[in-house]
Amino acid sequence: MKIAPGSIVRLEYEIRVKGGDVIESSVKTGPVQYVQGEGKLLPALEKRLEGLAAGQSLEGEIPAAEVVPPEDTLPSRKIPRGEFPKDGLEVGSLFEAHTATGGTIDLRIIAIDDKHVTARLLPPLFGKDLAFKVKVVMIEDPVSHAKAIVFKKPPPIPGEALGLDLEEVKD
Repeated sequence: MKIAPGSIVRLEYEIRVKGGDVIESSVKTGPVQYVQGEGKLLPALEKRLEGLAAGQSLEGEIPAAEVVPPEDTLPSRKIPRGEFPKDGLEVGSLFEAHTATGGTIDLRIIAIDDKHVTARLLPPLFGKDLAFKVKVVMIEDPVSHAKAIVFKKPPPIPGEALGLDLEEVKD
């Protein structure tokens, strides 16, 4: 069986910034299980996995243009002008902002007026090529998987487990 849309797939994997740090790895979290085509993985990675069989491995790269949607489709936000430095603010400039959870996000300035700066929110992987390594551990047909779950008979429950005294019935 090969990976096809709807297949239930389990992978061992490593994703890193090309030439840089590991972003995610099954060494830390264990294998990932997903349904091919549901969008739970990076779409560019799912596309590269299609057609692989259980036991196969694949290494490759995903160019930055396939990692994050085009910049003009990313969300933007109006931010009070006072949140930015007084000097050096230009359309196209990049700034780093801190999120409420302690993370950082890059902002590209797309408009400036007296009261507000409109900035595009750039995700952490924006503009970065990725390198990946995967090994397909398991592929399961979704129909067979569903039948196995739905039609699985429960184990018999012995009378002793229920605290019943069973007597032989005589006719």
